[in-house]
Amino acid sequence: MSHINGFVGRRNLLKLIGVGSAGIAASTAVSSVWNQEEAVAQQPARTLEKKPQPVNPQAALQQLIEGNKRFVAGKGLRPNQSRLRLQETAIDQYPFAAILGCADSRVPSEIIFDQGLGDLFVVRVAGNVASQTVIGSLEFATAVLGAQLIMVLGHARCGAVTAAVKGDPLPGRIGIFVEEIKPAVERVRNKTGNMEENSIIANVQYQAEKLGDSSTILGGLIKSGKLKIVGGRYDLATGKVTMLA
Repeated sequence: MSHINGFVGRRNLLKLIGVGSAGIAASTAVSSVWNQEEAVAQQPARTLEKKPQPVNPQAALQQLIEGNKRFVAGKGLRPNQSRLRLQETAIDQYPFAAILGCADSRVPSEIIFDQGLGDLFVVRVAGNVASQTVIGSLEFATAVLGAQLIMVLGHARCGAVTAAVKGDPLPGRIGIFVEEIKPAVERVRNKTGNMEENSIIANVQYQAEKLGDSSTILGGLIKSGKLKIVGGRYDLATGKVTMLA
């Protein structure tokens, strides 16, 4: 059976549907939908008529805050998710903010901030750690694409932070990113309160500091007023993002 880019080819798909009267009707319907999709795919990509101006850090942060409020209230607008937007962003992208978030499946940035295609440049890695590859990606997001805000986003009950607090030996390469969280854990080792929760907050703050201190590009943009790095904590139960000092 032939495949096209990993999918079953059109002719074989029609064979799978069947050759009876029901099959013919289904084949016609599928063929019609397929032809419509092919027609859309063959249309030239639409580019933005004018390159948008970068969104300043405070305005970008406000967009994220307002988007999260809509998400929490169940009143999401789901902006920039149309076919037109898809065509506009096919060639160019101008994200207004970048997010360094955890790879946890429960924390999808575009959804919890109620944004769409091309709005956010998202880097996700377990424990939202600022590794060298992460820093390089965020340098690209800011210096090349023009994002003037980076949010480091941690979340409640983060397994990576919990592992760093426990300090037990870990198999494979899991321990690599956990080691990058341990300096943050040590900052709050003697602090009163819940150790894991304190460590989650400390880790966000530590990784945010690391971004500015470890990158001459990000540091330079901060000094010139073209970049702001902030931290946030996402609550898995409520969906709310709380800003961290």
